[in-house]
Amino acid sequence: ILEAWDNKDSWIVTVDLAARKLVTQLRQHDDAWINYHHNQFGWLNHSHTLFYQSEKSGYSHLYLQQPGEAPKALTSGQYVVDSLTVTEDDQYVYFKANKKHPGIYEIYRVNTQTGEHQALTDLNGLTDYVLSPDEQTLLLTHSTVTRPPELYSVAVNGDQAPQRLTHTISEAFLAKPWVAPQVVAIDSSHTDQPIYARVYLPEGYTEGEPRRAVVFNHGAGYLQNSHLGWSGYFREFMFHSFLVKQGYVVLDMDYRASRGYGRDWRTAIYRQMGTPELEDLRDGVNWLVENANVDRNRIGTYGGSYGGFLTFMAMFNAPDLFQAGAALRPVSDWAHYNHGYTSNILNTPDVDPIAYRKSSPIYFAEGLQKPLLINAPMVDNNVFFVDVVRLVQRLIELEKTDFETAIYPVEPHGFVQPSSWLDEYRRIYGLFEENL
Repeated sequence: ILEAWDNKDSWIVTVDLAARKLVTQLRQHDDAWINYHHNQFGWLNHSHTLFYQSEKSGYSHLYLQQPGEAPKALTSGQYVVDSLTVTEDDQYVYFKANKKHPGIYEIYRVNTQTGEHQALTDLNGLTDYVLSPDEQTLLLTHSTVTRPPELYSVAVNGDQAPQRLTHTISEAFLAKPWVAPQVVAIDSSHTDQPIYARVYLPEGYTEGEPRRAVVFNHGAGYLQNSHLGWSGYFREFMFHSFLVKQGYVVLDMDYRASRGYGRDWRTAIYRQMGTPELEDLRDGVNWLVENANVDRNRIGTYGGSYGGFLTFMAMFNAPDLFQAGAALRPVSDWAHYNHGYTSNILNTPDVDPIAYRKSSPIYFAEGLQKPLLINAPMVDNNVFFVDVVRLVQRLIELEKTDFETAIYPVEPHGFVQPSSWLDEYRRIYGLFEENL
């Protein structure tokens, strides 16, 4: 596979050894950027047939192609295919996909000759797999919203349900009153697709006075968190359960740019990071007010990394939306971030400075009107500490007073010390208790 330097084109090529030249079998172009995930490709084992993934339909799907001929789609529809495994005899390709629901991943196989699909699991949640060397059994990793992953096995040619192999969750964990979030589809005012979100609801939330709420912004940008499996944000899951016990409603949205919803959802932020996501956050706030008995004037927001960047953008560009915000390990100026990441989305600062200014919170800091907490690890190996230093200096120059900064001297981007995590969440909770 060959990639253009700006990542807007890629080619799968074969080598004609006799003619000493490359022959293009597939060229892909995206006006935004080619997805850096969903790029598995190779040869079938017993024929000159290529298999590959492509988002050319709008979603990641599986194709077969004889060199020089038209491709044959083995999957299609509004879902994402991932984790391909070709059997030794080339009869099947195994894969995982969110066919049933965007937040549910099951295991399937497709017959390469007939195109017939077979669902091999129906566990509901997040399920991943490895095919055994004899190709008779799947080893599964499965989780739900309140249960971390466990191992299961299931025969590929049988009707038996998967058998659970491990029981690693402690009784102490099971005894905790964790709050199971619901996954809801929030109508978007800007796209035909709904915005999927996790919502944590207290008991009796429809009764009495309108409630306080917190909107959590996940990190990475291209990440899916509003699914029905165990979240990588397990600390936030615990914190959200705690908030619900204090009477808060919590919303956790897969804003545009998130993974699992196709090409258009992924690339909506091209040259305008922070704009579509903020539109989605506004739709989420409106949903809370209309459906969860939430007081519009008692809503806060927080998030880390990309979620910290979104917190900045919300607090600076939509001061009516949230009464308080906590930005953790946040990006303030994309021109100072990893260009391997940002150049896909914003091009490069020398070529497209307008996109960087439009997308970087530091240029909108004058819009801060509500209390803001900034938590920054000093030895951050991802979002460098200088990013927060520059933003704080800008707030000082603007004579802003309604912000506080907490520095964590020994921490990298992902905290290591339990005391640091505890301090961070105590500060976030204190911010919301004081201002909501």
